[in-house]
Amino acid sequence: MSINLYFGRAVRELRVGNRLSQEELAEKAGLNRTYFGEVERGVATPSLVTISKIASALSVAPSALIAKSEHLVNTEQARSELKWIILRPGREVPGWRFGRRGRSR
Repeated sequence: MSINLYFGRAVRELRVGNRLSQEELAEKAGLNRTYFGEVERGVATPSLVTISKIASALSVAPSALIAKSEHLVNTEQARSELKWIILRPGREVPGWRFGRRGRSR
């Protein structure tokens, strides 16, 4: 997944948390609503100026918005790695036994 998708997710989570519509937040940030929707979907790559405008409209620091995106990336990577470890045939998870009744400790 591209960083644009994670950035869009971070923006959407904060927007929904602030109970704002895309249109309201786009207006607060001085952006076109269509473009703002593209940012949320991860289609558009926002410039630093645009990231700053969005962060300001959400009342957060631009660095906090980027950090939230990075957190989502890391969380997704961790899930992917865990899924790979658990679902890989013949792979044992330390401390876990897999038997007929599922996993047990």
